[in-house]
This record gives sequence, structure tokens and C-alpha cells, in this order.
Amino acid sequence: MRILIVEDEQRIAKPIAEDLKHQHYIVDIAHDGIEGWQYTQSTQYDLILLDMMLPQLDGISLCKRLRTARYNALILMLSARGTTADKVVGLDAGADDYLVKPFELEELAARVRALSRRTPETRPSILVHGDLQLDPGSCNVTYRGKRLSLTPKEYMLLECFLRNQNQVLTRSSLIDKLWNYDKLAGKETVKTHITNLRKKLKAAGSQNLIETVYGIGYRLGNS
Repeated sequence: MRILIVEDEQRIAKPIAEDLKHQHYIVDIAHDGIEGWQYTQSTQYDLILLDMMLPQLDGISLCKRLRTARYNALILMLSARGTTADKVVGLDAGADDYLVKPFELEELAARVRALSRRTPETRPSILVHGDLQLDPGSCNVTYRGKRLSLTPKEYMLLECFLRNQNQVLTRSSLIDKLWNYDKLAGKETVKTHITNLRKKLKAAGSQNLIETVYGIGYRLGNS
């Protein structure tokens, strides 16, 4: 899942981003409402963590603008204002949930998980392809019962392939899905991660689970 944090206070945004990255989410940070709007015009996010009080363009106005533009990302409003009236304003502006500051990262993570279950995609609890299994809940990956030790990026690549089993994924599409907005990777970087992932799958017994479609990209094979 790709998440945009729109928060002007770095001391709040940075630990949230780091915690979400450790949970294998792709995270970008915008520091004001205008920058947040610009990010959404170039990238489709699954979830936006939106501070209510922002410079340039406040969170309520940005939320309304996104909904008017039919931007369908889930929105979790963050605010130090915790009255019922404030929550009503945020939810009526188009937010899907409202969290009052200060909050624990564990509660935020739980809200993110709960919101992710509202997405229209049908996501099985365990993703399976032949002898390969990936459990998004625990982030465990096994091949023929043997657990694989993957880096976060290798895990996200494999999850992306498993969620798109009948598609050929180009290097460009993988970059769009899995790399941060401000840290875009080159195609050679994708190739390197694919190579490393293949080595680990091969060590577990797979011969050609990730196939190269020459001139296009990659897809899941049958081994």
C-alpha cells in the first residue's frame, strides 16, 4: 500500500514514516497542503494521512479539493483538536477516519490496517502461487515450507508479483509502485533487486519463479 503523509511538523512526520516503512508500506511526505495536492496529481495513493492544520492549504480544504476531484484514496485526518464538532468537520469534508494528537504509533498502525480493509480489492489473507506463500499479516514468506529471509524491498517486489499474478509488470510500473516519490530508482536498481530475489528463491528450490519477458518486464512463472 502506498501512503502519503501531509504533515508540516518534521518531528511528527518522520517517526510515522519510519514506522510505516518498517511495516512494508511505501511512504512519501509532503510538508504543506499545496505540496500534498501536487503529490496526488502525479501519484495514486491508497491512503493519505492528512494533518488538519497545514500551511499554504489547510487539511480540510485539501480534503474537500481531493474529493471534488474524485481522488479516491482513503483519508485519515490527524489533528490536535479532539472535540466532536472538529471530528464532524473533518469527516464531513470527506475523511474516512479521524485521529486525535498526540497518539501512539501502535494505534496509528491499527487504524491504517483497519482502513486498508475497506479498499475495494479482494485481498486473501495469504497469497499463494504454487509452492510459494506470502502472509501479509505477519510478512512471512515461505517456499515449500522453507521460510525466506527477504529485505523490505524484496518482500514488496514479491508481494507485487503475487497481487498481479496474471500480468507482466514493466520496470517502470514497479518503480511507480514500490519506490518513494522523492527517491525514484533507475531500471538497473529494479534489475538488481530482482536478481537478488531470484537468488533467494533459487536457494529455496525455485528455478524460474520470476520470468523475464524480454523487452517488456517480468511476470510470475510456474517453478
